[in-house]
Amino acid sequence: MFRIDPAFEATSEPLTDLGLCHARLQDDARFPWIVLIPRIAGLREVEDLSAEDRVRLVDEVVAAGQAVRRIGHEAARPVEKLNVGQLGNVTPQLHVHVVGRRSDDAAWPGPVWGSGEARRYRPAELATALLTARAALG
Repeated sequence: MFRIDPAFEATSEPLTDLGLCHARLQDDARFPWIVLIPRIAGLREVEDLSAEDRVRLVDEVVAAGQAVRRIGHEAARPVEKLNVGQLGNVTPQLHVHVVGRRSDDAAWPGPVWGSGEARRYRPAELATALLTARAALG
């Protein structure tokens, strides 16, 4: 049975379920950031997905990228570059990060992981980011 690792629940907010993935907004207002978690139990690696689901995952990454760009636009911080990463070193459940980056962001040009302290969204910011992302993801 599919369950989300509790680490995601502690650091992100639910957005919606897509065809394959559960989408979550990472609760770090420094970056527009969506995490996609395929809703199949026991996955650790992309290679664990069927060929069809790998294609679906890429399509959902593209959709998440569009949503991340809309979040950045709404926050008056347009995304200059999308970073997509599937690491899993800390949380092994298969998931993909889609992060909007800017040359003036807190971690540029390095990775977002391990760069400073996350800044949780303030309530109004969170509401706007959630609405924007949900509208973009359909």
